[in-house]
Amino acid sequence: LVLPTQPVLTLEAARIALAAAESTAHASGWRVVIAVVDAGGHLVAAHRIDGTQTSSVETALGKARAAVAFKRPSRILEEMINNGRTGFLSVDGPYAYLQGGLPVEVGGQVIGGIGVSGVKA
Repeated sequence: LVLPTQPVLTLEAARIALAAAESTAHASGWRVVIAVVDAGGHLVAAHRIDGTQTSSVETALGKARAAVAFKRPSRILEEMINNGRTGFLSVDGPYAYLQGGLPVEVGGQVIGGIGVSGVKA
C-alpha cells in the first residue's frame, strides 16, 4: 500500500505570505487583519495591523476558512449569495462569505488559505 503524500503549509511559508500581504497593506495605507490557515482551516499565523477594528480578526479567519473549505476564492461565494442563492447561507461553519479569502495551492492541491479583512473589497 502506497499512501498519497500532500504538501503542507508551513509556518515559514505562512510568514512569507503574511509579510507580502502586510507590505501591500502598508503601501496602500490599509489597516487590516491577515489570517493564514492550513488545509483543515486551522490558524497558522495572523497579523493585525495597528488600528484595525477588532471585528476583522474573526472575519479574516472566516474568509480564509471559506476559501479552504470550498476550494475557491471567497469572492465567488459572496457573488453566489448576491445573485440569489441565499440558501447557501444555511451552510453551517466558521466561514465568512465575503470577498477577501483565497485558497493557497501547490500542485493543484489546496494546502491552506489566506484571508484579509478591514477595508472595502
